[in-house]
Amino acid sequence: MKIHIEKRGRSDLRLTLVSKILAIVLSLPIVSIFFIAYGANPAGAITEIFTGAFGSVFGFSQTIVKAIPLILCGVGLTVAYKAGVMNIGAEGQLIAGAIAATWVALFSGSPSLLTLPLMLIVGAAAGAAFAVLPGLMRAKLGVNEIIVTLMLNYVAQSLLVYLVTGPWKGTTSRGYPQTDPFPDYAILSMIPGTRIPYVTLSLALGAAIACYVLLFKTKIGYEMRVLGDNLEAARFAGMNITYMAVAVMAISGGLAGLAGVGEAAGTQARLVRGISPGYGFTAIIPAWLSSLDPLFVLPSSILVGGLFVGGDIIQITLRLPFGVVNAFNGTILVLLASSEFLVRYRLVIER
Repeated sequence: MKIHIEKRGRSDLRLTLVSKILAIVLSLPIVSIFFIAYGANPAGAITEIFTGAFGSVFGFSQTIVKAIPLILCGVGLTVAYKAGVMNIGAEGQLIAGAIAATWVALFSGSPSLLTLPLMLIVGAAAGAAFAVLPGLMRAKLGVNEIIVTLMLNYVAQSLLVYLVTGPWKGTTSRGYPQTDPFPDYAILSMIPGTRIPYVTLSLALGAAIACYVLLFKTKIGYEMRVLGDNLEAARFAGMNITYMAVAVMAISGGLAGLAGVGEAAGTQARLVRGISPGYGFTAIIPAWLSSLDPLFVLPSSILVGGLFVGGDIIQITLRLPFGVVNAFNGTILVLLASSEFLVRYRLVIER
């Protein structure tokens, strides 16, 4: 008897949904072990997480606040990954966008009516610039883009720390590493009763739809997918590899830069040292959970955002350490990511 793994011919939407649900169900008894170890009731803790994130208007609005930067970064990453370009630098690109937006808001002297549009444009351009450089280095010099994008995260983080503790430190910051608050005309409007910015929510939804159309309904999107599936075939077909690598990285970095603008001009209304709790890194998870489909990044990001909100809640209500929350979130996300195996491959037994 032989057992081997065989790739499925075509992905099945029903199988994908079943595998995700099965992964969540299987994760619950596993994560219960962590709660029992700390003397918490597993059923109560798990209920608290999901009801806190999705069981009320306030909780769900907080989940959407967390999901918006994940959607923007995650949609951009799907475009890059579909083209076979491994962008691990969305965190640095987000920070670059936030820094650029802060310069426009506080130091550019731009007219008040133009400030917010300029912040969005300059922030997206800064994020794209941080991403295009690794794309060029890969296409022209053969440099591994994973290493370059990863290292640029630390460059952006170091620049952020320098600015908020040095030349841009606020006069009213009371020792905190942050700038002065943005003027009112440089702050994004929120949906009444929530902390959800209209603009970035609209941009996130629009980006998901636009990137889906780009990847699956256009000629250039087809070429991007061919590039990701088979580099040699793309080169043999005469595709411009340099242009494609730069284009997908510009889109990916630009969307991450917009996420940074949203955090600086929306959630924080200033530039702070912890402008991102790791959205750029975390966005890799919904990008892969969606099977690299921009539209499915939306529910994946909402799920991941809800886990983070619920984790914050049980830290307060049940007084559980941050490590337990991370273990809970990590277990669910690892099983969800592993469920992709069932979608892409199957076990074949030959007698």
